[in-house]
Amino acid sequence: MYLDIGNVLNTSPGITEQTLDRLDDRVAIAHDRIEEGREAEEHGYAALNLPQTVDTDEIRSALEPFGTPEAVLTVGIGGSALGAATISDALADQTDVEAHFLDNVDPEDTAALLDSLPLDETVLNVVSRSGTTAETLANFLVVREAMEDAGVDWTEQTFVTTGDEGNLRNLADKHDLPSLRVPDGVPGRFSALSTVGLACGALQGIDIEGVVEGARSEMDKLSGSLEDSPGYAYGAVAYALAERGALTNAMMPYAESLEYFAEWFAQLWAESLGKEGLGQTPARALGATDQHSQLQLYRAGPRDKLVTLVRPREREDIDIPETDLEGLSYLGGAGLGDLLDAEFEATEASLAAEDRPNIRIEVDAVDAHGIGELMYAMEAATVMYGELAGVSTFTQPAVEWGKKAARGLLGGGEFEEADAVADKREFTIE
Repeated sequence: MYLDIGNVLNTSPGITEQTLDRLDDRVAIAHDRIEEGREAEEHGYAALNLPQTVDTDEIRSALEPFGTPEAVLTVGIGGSALGAATISDALADQTDVEAHFLDNVDPEDTAALLDSLPLDETVLNVVSRSGTTAETLANFLVVREAMEDAGVDWTEQTFVTTGDEGNLRNLADKHDLPSLRVPDGVPGRFSALSTVGLACGALQGIDIEGVVEGARSEMDKLSGSLEDSPGYAYGAVAYALAERGALTNAMMPYAESLEYFAEWFAQLWAESLGKEGLGQTPARALGATDQHSQLQLYRAGPRDKLVTLVRPREREDIDIPETDLEGLSYLGGAGLGDLLDAEFEATEASLAAEDRPNIRIEVDAVDAHGIGELMYAMEAATVMYGELAGVSTFTQPAVEWGKKAARGLLGGGEFEEADAVADKREFTIE
């Protein structure tokens, strides 16, 4: 992976080369702490070891009974689905097996998806570390019933990815379902490079070994200097800019295949770093589509944003036909990829011309190695940012509060958080 931070120097907000030197000293200290956590396999830090601890052979072996299905349906929420969806979407050209994800509980969307699936040729992957996640289990029960109504033996087409205990583990034991174990010490949003994120791709026939190898190449770059590690450098610079007022980070990939990556990054960044009044709000954009809309705000709005531009250096192209239409002849002979690259560089230059901070991230290609590089580097960046900001990167108390409130409202126990719903202040207008 390649990182260019030239367009954050002397911008507004921005940093100087002298700032980078001082920041590098803090990165060295943070790196030592991260290495201690990795060596002890502490909660959270263990995620950065996944490129050397995940066993892809074990994943493929567990899924061997399913052969090559027509479709894979992953039921999970948040980190239990987004990592897998990012890998699957980025590498969809490697497979003919369709991947679908139930990561919400919208009844209309769920019904439409189930109506569209060939249930007798669909493998169901249910993902929850605890095995008690309300949304995941509710969707599973709905899918199971749909399979039974269609005359499908769901036990022959289901596997679970879960912890050592809980409802899903009990279910797997009762029905002798194939199962994969969620690794210890890895929060859901950091689990893309584990059984959680790789199983769907394995069933699709995606090169998950290549994904892990790409991640390993970035892991090997982790060091005590931001000049040696793109991931650490990104996290450190984003932190420094946030301290100077860039409190929004617009993640803008210039590849449709990376649109889900921006979704995954948003969860990782927000849930990990939004603590104690601190953090940087992730925004999701897609180049060149949002260049024709959001860029207006990024270039001319409040000076409170970092724009992160992501692209592959190589991609397949489609030639633009020659034309004699007035004013359009310049397009003939170029390719759509050439146009997209020109849009990328125009956005970058547009922001720089107004002294708006932006960072360029590139991978050689959106392939297995490239997506592994990109995802691991962003996880390392998140951990580095958290260390520098002094926040508890691997917890999510605000998320847990909401879970308890919802569970209490549904009669799943006595939770004081649910009582707060009754205290809602109303000021209605009809």
